[in-house]
Amino acid sequence: MFLVKEITRDIKQLDHAKRHLTTSITTLNHLHMLAGGVDSLEAMTRRRQYGEVANLLQGVVNVLEHFNKYMGIPQIRQLSERVKAAQNELGQQILADFEEAFPSQGTKRPGGPSNVLRDACLVANVLDPRIKQEIIKKFIKQHLSEYLVLFQENQDVAWLDKIDRRYAWIKRQLVDYEEKYGRMFPPEWCMTERIAVEFCHVTRTELAKIMRTRAKEIEVKLLLFAIQRTTNFEGLLAKRFSGCTLADGTVKKPEVPPPSTNPFLEDETGTETDEIVIEKSDTDRPKKPKVPDNPFHGIVSKCFEPHLYVYIESQDKNLGELIDRFVADFKAQGPPKPNVDEGGAVLPSCADLFVYYKKCMVQCSQLSTGEPMIALTTIFQKYLREYAWKILSGNLPKTTSSSGGLTITSLLKEKEGSEVAKFTFEELCLICSILSTAEYCLATTQQLEEKLKEKVDASLMERINLTGEMDTFSIVISNSIQLLVQDLDAACDPALTAMSKMQWQNVEHVGDQSPYVTSVILHIKQNVPIIRDNLASTRKYFTQFCIKFANSFIPKFINHLFKCKPISMVGAEQLLLDTHSLKMVLLDLPSIGSQVVRKAPASYTKIVVKGMTRAEMILKVVMAPHEPPVVFVDNYIKLLADCSTDTFQKILDMKGLKRSEQSSMLELFRQRLPAPPSGAENTSSLSLSAPTPEQESSRIRKLEKLIKKRL
Repeated sequence: MFLVKEITRDIKQLDHAKRHLTTSITTLNHLHMLAGGVDSLEAMTRRRQYGEVANLLQGVVNVLEHFNKYMGIPQIRQLSERVKAAQNELGQQILADFEEAFPSQGTKRPGGPSNVLRDACLVANVLDPRIKQEIIKKFIKQHLSEYLVLFQENQDVAWLDKIDRRYAWIKRQLVDYEEKYGRMFPPEWCMTERIAVEFCHVTRTELAKIMRTRAKEIEVKLLLFAIQRTTNFEGLLAKRFSGCTLADGTVKKPEVPPPSTNPFLEDETGTETDEIVIEKSDTDRPKKPKVPDNPFHGIVSKCFEPHLYVYIESQDKNLGELIDRFVADFKAQGPPKPNVDEGGAVLPSCADLFVYYKKCMVQCSQLSTGEPMIALTTIFQKYLREYAWKILSGNLPKTTSSSGGLTITSLLKEKEGSEVAKFTFEELCLICSILSTAEYCLATTQQLEEKLKEKVDASLMERINLTGEMDTFSIVISNSIQLLVQDLDAACDPALTAMSKMQWQNVEHVGDQSPYVTSVILHIKQNVPIIRDNLASTRKYFTQFCIKFANSFIPKFINHLFKCKPISMVGAEQLLLDTHSLKMVLLDLPSIGSQVVRKAPASYTKIVVKGMTRAEMILKVVMAPHEPPVVFVDNYIKLLADCSTDTFQKILDMKGLKRSEQSSMLELFRQRLPAPPSGAENTSSLSLSAPTPEQESSRIRKLEKLIKKRL
């Protein structure tokens, strides 16, 4: 056992010795290589054998790394210092060689590039990166020195009208560089792109300087010409170069914008039309904004941004002239011809306005996505409001003062079609056209806001807000609908006045519907089909018209009904027949005169049924006997669901009761009123919850049975 341990110990010692011996031999070989390499490096440097130096220097540096832990040994430290000295000498020598070949002052050396300089660039790749940067900087500066002389600020070719010459010059220089020096610099240095980028930086600085000096000479056509030529040049750079040298420059590559929820986004390249088109299906498939793919965008054209106020002022002037032309054209040509087959005519000027808006928006976004876009948005807002007021509201027909009411005789003699509405057919079509145009403008303005937010910088998006302009178009729509309602309402007024002036106590028998009903129906049949056909493309606004008319006409009809006093039993029956006829006409109003019968909207039907049923109930109560008083009062409270003493007073007036009878009846009415809920304030007018149409219909049937039994 002891013998085995001794043998194992001896083997370990031999292994350690072998390992140390191998390491020593390797280190000595490296030391020999380092010493020889340093000697050769110094000799080759003196002879400018840069081709051999490029290969040798990297090897020497790699070998020296193995001796980092032996730097405490004087001989090793001395070799390391010699390597550093050789590197420094190489750097200074190569810089001197380039300075001699391409002097900062004077003309270029006629001999052109040499193999020595090409190999020197390979050595610079191994040396301190500052050497490489210094070579690049000096070469580019010398290469562009002629440009700074030719296009000095005081030279005629330096102004914007000759900006093409700048870009033509750099194109020639790049071609010349490729032919003469393309092989001298390593490809990874991207010298062609670096020359182009430095040219852009110099050009941007020089243009900014000269434009500040001659700002008063800048006109919008000249500015747009210079910007167009510059952006074309930037696009050419993007096709030729990758932009890899811009990482440390002043122009950053575009960032990916945040995802957009704009439902109206469209591809900006190729499929975009001249008009902003609204597609409902886009809401189901939102698209992301396209990321700009030109890293050189703005590298020169950024200098034009401080002077874009010239462009903005020009657009302000152009839009003002455009609005004035719209106004003049409307006066000269008159309103658009009715286009019933297509659901009404939208004013062509609105499409022209938004086409121009889109052109300006795209053009300005190519110039700048910063403050100029905000200024342009302000201009857009100004002329959207002007269009709304001058073109739309300004051309709505004006209402005239009410004409004298119709007499009973005139109603009796009235022939079909002899009575016309206050607005002519053309005026009604114009109102509908303005309404449709306002709706188009409202929807397109909302889309314009989304487009502007997409184009502008993310930090400025919150300043884009066209809500006020959209509200303006909503007001135009509301005013147009109100005009249509007022026109039909006013046309029906004389008939309702005639109704209230008839001697209903003298009516001897119940016949067909009264002349005033015929007059109301005639006006409805004249106006509603015209309005419906011209608003076929905007059905929701036609429904609004119907609802507003019902809400206006029915209360007015009931008020005139209260004026019919006193009323005999036969007169009340005739009024009940007339009321039922009007109710049927109103229920059919949305599709009256149409070959296609559509079911009226439920919201509209509910209003008509509720309002006209109340009118019928009033007449039913008037027809009911007032004896005994308690039964009459209880039936009134139950059927009309109106606890107002004023309404009850009107019912008594319609029945023709004497004042003494009315007083006792009113006192009884107050006594029979249901007690108000606890905590509620005592008021002279109380109202009950309105009954449903089914309840009202049931009550009418009961009242009809009661009347028949009495008769």
